[in-house]
Amino acid sequence: MSDLFTPAALSVSELNALVRSLLEQNLFGLWVAGEVSNLTRAASGHYYFSLKDSRAQVRCALFKGAATRLAAPLKEGDHIEVSGKISLYEARGEFQITVNEVRLKGLGRLYEAYERLKAKLQAEGVFDAERKQPLPPQPQRIGIVTSLAAAALRDVVSTLKRRHSGLAVVVYPTPVQGTGSEQQIAAAINTAGERQEVDVLIVCRGGGSIEDLWAFNEEAVVRAIAACPLPVVSGVGHETDFTLADFVADVRAPTPTAAAELVSPDRAQLRLALQRTQQQWHNRLLQHYYDASQKLDWLLRQLRHPQHSISAQRQQLRQLSTQLSLAMQRQQQQGQQRLAQAVQQCQHLRPNTAQAARQLEQQRQALQQHWQHGLQQRHTRLQYQIHLLEAVSPQHILARGFSVVTNSRGQVVRQAADLKPGQALHIRFAEGSTAVRVDQTGQAQTDLFD
Repeated sequence: MSDLFTPAALSVSELNALVRSLLEQNLFGLWVAGEVSNLTRAASGHYYFSLKDSRAQVRCALFKGAATRLAAPLKEGDHIEVSGKISLYEARGEFQITVNEVRLKGLGRLYEAYERLKAKLQAEGVFDAERKQPLPPQPQRIGIVTSLAAAALRDVVSTLKRRHSGLAVVVYPTPVQGTGSEQQIAAAINTAGERQEVDVLIVCRGGGSIEDLWAFNEEAVVRAIAACPLPVVSGVGHETDFTLADFVADVRAPTPTAAAELVSPDRAQLRLALQRTQQQWHNRLLQHYYDASQKLDWLLRQLRHPQHSISAQRQQLRQLSTQLSLAMQRQQQQGQQRLAQAVQQCQHLRPNTAQAARQLEQQRQALQQHWQHGLQQRHTRLQYQIHLLEAVSPQHILARGFSVVTNSRGQVVRQAADLKPGQALHIRFAEGSTAVRVDQTGQAQTDLFD
């Protein structure tokens, strides 16, 4: 296939940038569990380590800002769970996790129950995008399912008031954690659906541990949200917390405040756009700082004091000098031995040059006579070939008035039937040549002077 149809090759930096973008856009909100290995703490306060299990490992970077939030410093062999940005360190093409949060491993049974229920509900189609409802663009009444004592309620109400003071708010109070709280949350959602007195429903609570948020992973709450006729927005925990209520809700918000912003009319679009742009630039600058810090730490580890290199070079120079001296001595001894042997052989093998000179002169004279005889034979044969070529030369035929007609491919035209109207021909005469073209009518042209 022609190279015109093959795609242009990517540079290594373009490939790494593409992989990094794909990872960051598609892998987020995940917790990864494993054992700390190859732990290094740089002078800058950043941690670098590998998170491994029995079959694989992944590089991790915990920068100083996030490391200060640790309850205790990381240790080699710790079994932890980490969450952060899954990305690619472009400078070296290394897959890594930039860690934002760390917690000790030990919640395996809850996660197993979480995954089993998630798989079951997903197989039933409870999480399908086709069943999700769009949010109303101009709601008038907002319903909130949460605890009256929760800080999340205050955050949601203050956000709604700030964004649109004319909105009516209906609260469906319920405990959001503790034994039996999942049944009460489900009952509050069912009540809101039966009354149909609000345009959209927010199910929310503030952040906490996985145990604190577990009521929103219970089947009763998930099925109540799925059966609710109202559009439901989930705002449970922090941005990195994901519950089954988030998957079944029509829209998932990272926080309760964000849920309030999603359901309320936006009268400050330019301000929010500016905030988003500011956050993007902050993230880019922060990532640039992380990359630069990581590169600086790596370069610092590569630095070596010049004295180490000088000492190694001096040692190598001494070794090479010793080897050179020994090699020169061996070479001198071998040369002296060969010279002595050659002198001894020359004394015993001195040739008789007189007889060889006479034989050489005889061979030279015989060779000269043979050469002159051969040259005369070739000269006679050459004169014969010249006369023969002149006798059959086409130039003699052309000199008698004949010409040679050839087509555009240099082939000789031997009969008129091979000609075509408009065909280009070349005619060679004894003196010169010319190009002609066959008349379109196929008839001979009358000379103007005939």
